[in-house]
Amino acid sequence: MGFFKEKYDAIIIGGALAGMSCALELQSKGKDVLVLERHNLPGGLATSYVRGGVEMEATLHEMMCIGPKDKPLTIRRFLEGMGVMVDWLRVPEAYRIYVPKENIDITLHAGFNGSIENDIFVPGEFEMAHEIDRVYPGTFKEVNRLMNLCTDVYNSVNALSVKPMNKLQMILHHSNLVKTAGYSTEEVLKTFDLPKEVLDILKGYWIYVGSPFSDLPFTIYAVLMGDYFVGGSYVCKEFSHELSLRMQERCMDLGVQYEYSQNVEKILVKDGHVYGVKTTKGDTIYADYVACSAYPNTCYGKMIEPKTLVPKSAYRDCNAREMGLTVVSVVLTLDKSPLELNIKDYSVFSCEGDMDLDRIFEQGKTLGPYDYLTTICLNYANPDCTHDGECSLSITYLPSPEAFVSVTCENYHEVKRKMARDMIECVSKHLGVNLFDHILEVEVEMPHTVAHYSSNYMGGIYGYKHSMDDHVIARLFMENNENYIKGLAFCGAHAINGDGMSSCISNGRKAASILLKQMEEEAR
Repeated sequence: MGFFKEKYDAIIIGGALAGMSCALELQSKGKDVLVLERHNLPGGLATSYVRGGVEMEATLHEMMCIGPKDKPLTIRRFLEGMGVMVDWLRVPEAYRIYVPKENIDITLHAGFNGSIENDIFVPGEFEMAHEIDRVYPGTFKEVNRLMNLCTDVYNSVNALSVKPMNKLQMILHHSNLVKTAGYSTEEVLKTFDLPKEVLDILKGYWIYVGSPFSDLPFTIYAVLMGDYFVGGSYVCKEFSHELSLRMQERCMDLGVQYEYSQNVEKILVKDGHVYGVKTTKGDTIYADYVACSAYPNTCYGKMIEPKTLVPKSAYRDCNAREMGLTVVSVVLTLDKSPLELNIKDYSVFSCEGDMDLDRIFEQGKTLGPYDYLTTICLNYANPDCTHDGECSLSITYLPSPEAFVSVTCENYHEVKRKMARDMIECVSKHLGVNLFDHILEVEVEMPHTVAHYSSNYMGGIYGYKHSMDDHVIARLFMENNENYIKGLAFCGAHAINGDGMSSCISNGRKAASILLKQMEEEAR
């Protein structure tokens, strides 16, 4: 067995953000925890790499639920409470949306004059509502009303994720969540007296949710918008790898055993209960509780031993869920400063056509070219991210995994180069600058990159798609019914809260709470 103990209280499969937050939570409750990570670096996709002497960000750059040092929000408070200290930098704006066909070009900022009390957002006036009103006079009241509705739903979802409630409690204390939970984003937005251009501006963040608004639950839209425009977003000064490394160091400081180059092949089950894991190196390690970062599709399909102990309902539920988004991202280091390349914003959503989200969503089921892209110039949040006189620019689209079914070993590189070229050409057109003339380094991240590095099912980065039939509220109510194997919990983007780095940390904490509850019940 070498350096492994005879038995642990819990084993975490995967040392990414969710796995490490799960380990920190369990260790804080006095549990003996082992983390098994298949790579030689922590953090999974929350990492970075060096090309040409410059560090390049490998994942999405910003996190929500951080807040300033003197008024920390949920994630910062959890991390710092665990002793994970990160140098956070506030992102300067929420986003600029540029749709020349509809004569839309506006930059929105986070912030409002309400207050935040114990993570409850108290209504106020939103800066972005004033910004929209300056361009589209007379719209402030309705935009602000929408944003306060979003924050109220956000508050309710946070409360529900911590403490289950019966129907009467929901109606009495969370009426806006109850009123809107059964409606799509499109249906709710139509109830606001706003011109099409303003509604399109409010749809800008669509690229990160992955469903047409006709099938996107308003609950998901509300949580995202409320979180994003109240607390703003932050990046790590030393890139995502800083967060991952600080979490891993703290895990070990607190007594978590964190082992690299350990790939778990099997989760061992007897009489419907976990009793350990087996690695590809042949080690059998014992624990009655396991948190698994692998997607349930992979876990139930390949990892449970014996396979006969996987109930049919587990397969049914996995197959009933649609995969969420994957990614195509072109990460560039350029030989001029941002202003010299006409790059004036941190975050830009740009659309060549009109903001018909159903059309754009269908486009995401193909290999492009895509006319709705997001660009991030990291220098505006982190001026030291490149050498002087250079800049970092990423161009991203988040398509559906099904778009890549036709990609083979033989045509992969051709497809990859064409997609990258199309995206660079599109952004060059918007900037009026030929970016090809200024590239020092370029990396192209594909679904295959994600699948190869992280083993994420179908190259998914955001877990399962949120739809009217399957979203965070339904998952919270159903979580006790989906405990198919005792002692097994899931942590990662595919878990209850879904997408994003902040959500992964929340998912890890949720997995820990599930396991702790089972430990307590079984100890009785």
